[in-house]
Amino acid sequence: MKRCWDEQDLIEHWTLIAAERELLANRTERGSIGVVVLLKFFQLNGRFPHHHKDVPGPVLAFIGEQLSPVPPTAWFDYDLKGRSSQRDREQIRAFLGFRLITVADEDQLREWLQHEVVPLGQDSRHLRSAVADWCRDHHLEPPSNERRDRLIGSAVRRFEEVFFAEIHDKLPENACTRLDALVESETAVEDANDASDTTRSAFSLLKSDPGRIGLASVQREVAKLDRIRALDLPEGLWASTSPKLLKRYRSRAATESIRELRHHSEPVRYTLLSAFCWQRHKETTDGLVDLLIQVVHRLSVRAEKRVTAEMIGELQRVDGKTTPLFRIAEAALDNPDGVVREVLFPLVGESILAALVEESQAGGPTFRRRIQTLIHRFYAHHYRRMLPLLLATLVFQSNNKAHRPVIEALDWIRAHRDDRRKLILCAQVPIEGVVRPQLQEILIEGNRSAPSSVST
Repeated sequence: MKRCWDEQDLIEHWTLIAAERELLANRTERGSIGVVVLLKFFQLNGRFPHHHKDVPGPVLAFIGEQLSPVPPTAWFDYDLKGRSSQRDREQIRAFLGFRLITVADEDQLREWLQHEVVPLGQDSRHLRSAVADWCRDHHLEPPSNERRDRLIGSAVRRFEEVFFAEIHDKLPENACTRLDALVESETAVEDANDASDTTRSAFSLLKSDPGRIGLASVQREVAKLDRIRALDLPEGLWASTSPKLLKRYRSRAATESIRELRHHSEPVRYTLLSAFCWQRHKETTDGLVDLLIQVVHRLSVRAEKRVTAEMIGELQRVDGKTTPLFRIAEAALDNPDGVVREVLFPLVGESILAALVEESQAGGPTFRRRIQTLIHRFYAHHYRRMLPLLLATLVFQSNNKAHRPVIEALDWIRAHRDDRRKLILCAQVPIEGVVRPQLQEILIEGNRSAPSSVST
């Protein structure tokens, strides 16, 4: 009981009332403080203390003040395992309306844990707290820690036996065969991106991380999703299971070795593998979307860095531009009707004006246009192979009207992704709301010779 007891808490939880003082009749100092501590401790925690140190010093001092002149140290002279202590416990249980837990009560508690608590999670602290709450509600003194843990373990085992059998019954035979194939390390697994993968099991590949950002990583993640979907797990296999329980079995499968998984009984093995694959499907889908975002960001950053480096090399930066610009403004105000060559060139010079114009244009439309062109070049020569894979693997949806044009454009591309022609003639291509106006100008200029065609 590790907590800080302030005065208000002590008064609320450890104050003796008149009816409780009747238990102190004809008792010694040691017996009085022992009964009070047992009584108030049981009321607060639903059990008796196991050791003297379970009761903190501030509590003993507060109780001692109520039993004055009983010193708080008398508590440590009270024998928690003696016959007088046993009689005091029986008296306290009778006073509070509690009784010792029986074998029949334990059977009832085990059934309740198995059907009501364990399916929601198997955290040991949560299960122990549930046992204490159930005993309190049924006015029972809870079992000892050892008996409680054995009872919890029995309830978990019984639940898992039934649960694993139910999952096994829901799996079709072909799905079980494919799950077994995942943990067969003898089977060679082909992966053109990593020659070492030929000695690994398919299950090990499913557990692996995406790796470096790039097209190869996208291809590997798509291959993982295809392998998981090929298992043909029933759609509602884990739909009604507690997320905590699903996460527990997924983690257990991920941490066990291939040898351990193969040596499990069929219900256990298929439950663990299906839980892992069910959860891994969601994780890989999310990871694939994140990977797509990172690839797009990488393209933009690479293009911007290259264009910036090129333009810095071409650009002659004008130092101290504030003074020439101020002189230009002053001369224009003094001679509003004058000729530029006669008024401005003598003050600043034609070369400085040209440099100022070139510097201002470097961060404008020309800069953005060159970045867009370079991004398109990167995509067209390497990353273009990524789009058909994603469209064949993921389904993009949105209930936001602002995003409907993008969804329609993706549907159009998906419908034509298998077309091998370089140009597809069509009446209308979904561009409005998808491609920004500046980029539309670039596309139109590049396709003036074939305005009704779109490049695939």
